[in-house]
Amino acid sequence: MSFQLSNSMLDQLVDFRHTIHRHPDLPGLEIGTANRVEAALTALSPDRLVTGLGAWQEPDGSQWGGTGIAALFDGEHPEDGPTLLFRCELDGLPISEQSDAAHRSAIDGQAHSCGHDGHMAIMLGLAMRLATNRPARGRVILLFQPAEETGKGARAVAKDPAFQALKPDMAFALHNLPGLGLGTVWLKDGAMCCASRGMRIALEGKTSHASLPQDGISPLDGVMRIVAGLKALSNGLDEGQQLDADFKLVTITHIEMGEACFGVSPARAEIWVTLRTVTDDAMAGLVEAAHSLATETAKAEGLALTISEDDVFDACTNAPETTQMVRQALEAEDIPHAHQPDPMRFSEDFGIFGQSHPATLFLLGAGKSHPQLHNPDYDFPDSLLSSGVQIFERIIRQTLG
Repeated sequence: MSFQLSNSMLDQLVDFRHTIHRHPDLPGLEIGTANRVEAALTALSPDRLVTGLGAWQEPDGSQWGGTGIAALFDGEHPEDGPTLLFRCELDGLPISEQSDAAHRSAIDGQAHSCGHDGHMAIMLGLAMRLATNRPARGRVILLFQPAEETGKGARAVAKDPAFQALKPDMAFALHNLPGLGLGTVWLKDGAMCCASRGMRIALEGKTSHASLPQDGISPLDGVMRIVAGLKALSNGLDEGQQLDADFKLVTITHIEMGEACFGVSPARAEIWVTLRTVTDDAMAGLVEAAHSLATETAKAEGLALTISEDDVFDACTNAPETTQMVRQALEAEDIPHAHQPDPMRFSEDFGIFGQSHPATLFLLGAGKSHPQLHNPDYDFPDSLLSSGVQIFERIIRQTLG
């Protein structure tokens, strides 16, 4: 038996996705989205609904997150089987959408340009199926997670005592992928998505009149030395470089120095750089090398140095047992699938869940010519909603009955 959605259920999910798409929220600020999700889940009467998950505090004392939601559906004999976690994401992006669709974003400068609205709709479809047909045993957790785009949401949820009390035994997630045939799945054991982090390197010297630069301490030479050194740490653009344990990609994303003024030799500069590796061990080594480079350069140039990090993503690694469970579900549902040849260069904070129990993330094709993720004209294909629910439900039924 295939777990395909009825036309009426699919229509409800499309309407839900379009509503979510019109009202995107930025990472850690997903209050409106969370309210809509909570209302939709409450109507389905899960055995338990946990809200307010994944709050965190920034160094300036501001509060973020706390918008995560977990819906729990018990099997007929919940203690006789494992607890399966299925995760989707709540957040959109600070991108101005370019679309003529009736459901285009109603908020300037914000859009669901990564497809998280579609992932949420798939999860709601799974909740609708579970509401009318509980599994025979075990338990299912449907997690709507905040702030995936910044790498902070999964970490905050995993640290939340309310989430830890749920004790999932294994976890699953999907992400749509433009460039892959519509409805085709890529599945991979082991390394799935790269670790990455953003690093800000701030240098502070002393200003002087532009006619007497020798009387100040300009960060210019330090910036040039650090940029050159960072580029030398990277092999990610080398011809033939494989995405393996030795892969290192260093991308300079922003450089700022001084004020927009012709009369002042500057004192301050900032370099923003993104570090990317396949493994967490390689990331630790790359971070240490970048810190050493910046520290030695600042000392040699007589500059004060401050290093901070943001958008920190651990590597995402698929466990063999959960990957096999996905593979069996794809075969049972006759969904086309293939082995993913390499880890993805982009990062996914779902890897956090794989650190405490077996977990697998797989990719669902959005079409070979579909606009790319984070493009202003991207929109999640509604035709993928049924496939996503089918795969997740098959995993549940073949494991929990």
